Amino acid sequence: MMMNYVVIDEERCKGCGLCINACPKKVLSFSKKFNSKGYHPAQQHDPDNCIGCGFCYMMCPDTAITVYRETAEVSK
Repeated sequence: MMMNYVVIDEERCKGCGLCINACPKKVLSFSKKFNSKGYHPAQQHDPDNCIGCGFCYMMCPDTAITVYRETAEVSK
């Protein structure tokens, strides 16, 4: 099983929701907590279903998202 996930810099996130809307698997949502600027940052609530597509990263105007993709090793 491949493990893909996103890391969101909560302090950079202004809670615009563009990443949440762009996610085809709907694995992102708004956090219930506030960051130091008073925004509800995005969070990944369902990492098991993340496909690592990077749409959230591409949509983020504040470059607050990093996408990690685990690739399968090919045996020779």
